[in-house]
Amino acid sequence: MDPAENDKLTSTAVVETDEVLAPGHTYRSVSDRVSDMVLTWPVGYRWAAGLALALGLLFVLNVALGWVFTIGVGVWGINIPVGWGFAITNFVWWIGIGHAGTLISAFLLLMRQKWRTSINRFAEAMTIFAVACAGLFPLAHMGRPWLFYWMLPYPDTMGVWPQFRSPLVWDVFAVSTYLTVSLLFWYTGLLPDLATLRDRAKKRVTKMIYGIIALGWRGSAEHWSRYETCSLLLAGLSTPLVVSVHTVVSFDFTIAVIPGWHSTIFPPYFVAGAIYSGFAMVLTLAIPLRKYYHLEDFITMKHLDFMGKVMLATGLVVAYSYIMEAFMAFYSGNPYDRYMMMNRMTGPYAKVFWTLIFCNLIGPQVLWISKIRRNPWFLFAISLVVQTGMWLERFVIIVTSLHRDFLPSSWGMFYPTRWDWMTFLGTLGLFFTLFYLFIRFMPMIAIHELRDLVHKTEHEKAPAH
Repeated sequence: MDPAENDKLTSTAVVETDEVLAPGHTYRSVSDRVSDMVLTWPVGYRWAAGLALALGLLFVLNVALGWVFTIGVGVWGINIPVGWGFAITNFVWWIGIGHAGTLISAFLLLMRQKWRTSINRFAEAMTIFAVACAGLFPLAHMGRPWLFYWMLPYPDTMGVWPQFRSPLVWDVFAVSTYLTVSLLFWYTGLLPDLATLRDRAKKRVTKMIYGIIALGWRGSAEHWSRYETCSLLLAGLSTPLVVSVHTVVSFDFTIAVIPGWHSTIFPPYFVAGAIYSGFAMVLTLAIPLRKYYHLEDFITMKHLDFMGKVMLATGLVVAYSYIMEAFMAFYSGNPYDRYMMMNRMTGPYAKVFWTLIFCNLIGPQVLWISKIRRNPWFLFAISLVVQTGMWLERFVIIVTSLHRDFLPSSWGMFYPTRWDWMTFLGTLGLFFTLFYLFIRFMPMIAIHELRDLVHKTEHEKAPAH
């Protein structure tokens, strides 16, 4: 896209502000800015190049999964004793990334936090795409994914039921519920904006498509009443999911007797880590979008500052969990727990362990500095560091707890193969393919919520009589 044409399309001046919405906006300016990004914004070379790269990685995913399904999971680096490797690491990582979207869209809505308004829509989309990526790994790890329905309590005439004491079965119910509620919440919030796009579209085909998926929204008082009720109900359902889903995921490890997994701090530890990595991904997406689409007056410094503070707070919870995990390993007097922790610190995976300590514990401490939190590109770099650290954390928890079991005769090493890496990079392609299509064809910012914010801002600034 030509820069002059880019500036022409964003006729509203870019304003850096400490408010959640730059001053001077009206109902019309908000609707024009957001809807024009979908209806009149030409496909730029940067968007096309990003989508092409994402599609290339998606092709890599198809090749990798095709080979896994044809040959078997033995093409990965898993072995005995490391029966879990990249697949479960990536599953937990992707599920964690989706938590920030639910927290922003549901919990902050119930708390009436206005700063969620400009970031909730693409954060909700991020949740759905991340859960879709996460769901691929358990299916592929099964070895026979076409028999996935064995995990469900379907009416089997042979009387064979899933093992309901297995946390892997709990995962099926937790993740499917999480995906269903998140998808309903996201789509319900889209309805008023889809109707806005329907009314503003120039082409008949575009009008028809947005009209169909808007489900006949007319903006009547009855529609708004039902919309508000439904949104609050879904927010109330989604908020406990922020805690329950990753708690259930942590049970995959905590109910085992393996040193490094059998720990009572894992549920809150995993939830805090999920929010930590989730907000890092929101910043990773928000900062480039803010720059490319000139959204500095919608996604303001206040948004970046608040998200930096949330990352700092959850990062401190994660740091506390690291300290307590090490303390209890030595304080308990259990020789297996003590060896597990020493093995993480000094064993063959020690470099990975100390890298994650730097990424998750040491590096993010710069977020105490206000100037860092208000510098978009410093914040972007820190968010990438945190995501890397959180992935390494899951890798260390899974692999270092398995590769040296109770008996030295069963010790082994895990080395990821190219198929492990191709599968992981391919899910990044799936995620960004879905995200690029979303920002092109759907409003990435909630138009009706920004209008409501304009009204509230004007009301607050109006002189009292």
